[in-house]
Amino acid sequence: QVHLVESGGGLVQSGESLRLSCAASGERIFAVIPMRWYRQTPGNKRELVAHINNDGLQTTYGDFVKGRFTISRDNVKRMVYLQMNRLNVADTATYYCHAPDFGAWGQGTQVIVSS
Repeated sequence: QVHLVESGGGLVQSGESLRLSCAASGERIFAVIPMRWYRQTPGNKRELVAHINNDGLQTTYGDFVKGRFTISRDNVKRMVYLQMNRLNVADTATYYCHAPDFGAWGQGTQVIVSS
């Protein structure tokens, strides 16, 4: 079992940056599992923001990211990060950390981007 806790959300203006963090606990094999960030707005499905493989060498992003976000991980600290630059109003959502091999989700962290 793995437990995930996100942090780092907040209110920013369009064009600004935020860095989200996800702390993983309860699983000693964190270093061998892929991790993902999703986001969700009210009334909509969760959409994949970014994926990173176990060693951090392979990443994929949703089409809407367009080079603005970077996912990374620190396997020693059991952390996953999402650096988000050039945020815009459409990025407003609750962002979730996900461990697909365990079906685990964090509680989410809210990001609000004002114009």
